[in-house]
Amino acid sequence: MLCLPPLTSVRRRAYVCPVLSGKFPYYTVEPPTTSIHQTPGTPSLLRAINERTVLELIRVEGALSRAQVARQSGLSKPTVSQALAGLEESGLVREVGRSTGRKGPGALLYELNPRSGLVVGLDVGRNWVRGAIADIAGHVVCRRQERTARTAAALVEQVAGLGRLLAGDADLKWRAVTHTTVGIPGALDPVLGTVELAPNLPRWTSRGLLEAIRHQLGDAVSFENDVNLAALGEQAAGCAVGVQNFVFLSVGTGVGLGIVIEGRLYRGARGAAGEIGYMPLGAGDPHDRATRRRGALEEATSASGVVSLARELGMPPPLTPKRVFDAARRNDPLAARVVQAEANRIAMAIAAVAPVLDPELVILGGGIGGGGGDLLVDRTLAELTDLSPFRPRIEVSVLGDEVVLQGALSTALAVAREQVFNRSPDQERREIMV
Repeated sequence: MLCLPPLTSVRRRAYVCPVLSGKFPYYTVEPPTTSIHQTPGTPSLLRAINERTVLELIRVEGALSRAQVARQSGLSKPTVSQALAGLEESGLVREVGRSTGRKGPGALLYELNPRSGLVVGLDVGRNWVRGAIADIAGHVVCRRQERTARTAAALVEQVAGLGRLLAGDADLKWRAVTHTTVGIPGALDPVLGTVELAPNLPRWTSRGLLEAIRHQLGDAVSFENDVNLAALGEQAAGCAVGVQNFVFLSVGTGVGLGIVIEGRLYRGARGAAGEIGYMPLGAGDPHDRATRRRGALEEATSASGVVSLARELGMPPPLTPKRVFDAARRNDPLAARVVQAEANRIAMAIAAVAPVLDPELVILGGGIGGGGGDLLVDRTLAELTDLSPFRPRIEVSVLGDEVVLQGALSTALAVAREQVFNRSPDQERREIMV
């Protein structure tokens, strides 16, 4: 197993954006709307609502005593005691010690039982497949990464195999995993259940690929566009924590936009919202079939566009975006021209998007947007000032290469918490097999 930098644990939030289920056609998982103040019902229903209230409070606040739960929730102490007993019996909370600092014995503290649910996040990129497993509290247990397989059949085996390896690393059987989210390139059509517009990883458009992965991993699997997951990763644990309206602009092998409006991920009618690489911006003829395959903006702004411009300007080979940006940091004049041209294109993309979405924040990510962000932000802002009256804040992703994986874990946790936290007190508990 490769040793990777530690993933940021998913920050405590009441809920993240609704997510797509693993079933075709996709449907949205909504957060619960019931509360103890608005839902009449039977004693068992009220008991379940009280347990959910206590559980959410402990999840958000951390270890609490009975008195603290009562004080913060507004529930009576007998009601809290009953709720905690039910949650402890069902394995959702556990005793974690006693409070200190006062005379006499401290009060018992209760915390969320991290083993009450586990999730897997997988990020399938052009060059790497990254994966991690986290407990229900959002703490990452272990992670792996592998070079991406080169055929569709091998990719199915790799994605499924990596998920099972992660479970094994955590000393779990696969059936103990509550939910898995897989980040994929391209637009996920919720009607047809297919992946479209994935020119940089065309094997993802193979018919039946997603169903083949589900056959390997089971029904508790959801799929999401990788740039959308990057936006959710930033919302959960990055630059966009607490930001209601923002976009994640990924510039690297391809160009894409993850859109969050009023705190919710926006996918559009056919799952293609944010495929801005197809905007007719750039030097190429947007009517040309070769340009249309990837899109004019992506053709000009992606990694291949950076290398192409550097070659045209006479930079010596071998050329990669990283070499070009490193040269610009050394004040190479030709490299500086390439970087300025890239900033101008990014500014043009933001100028086209901002009047439509009016985002508060634009987060730059991807191999170029994130890796070269130190050179791009100021240049992009200067060009945007000349182009448009819309000037959203521009920041570079702090999550780097892990941003999609962070979003996959956050998304899987949203589903898993709904499943785990909504279990009826009388429902038979699914045992965690180790």
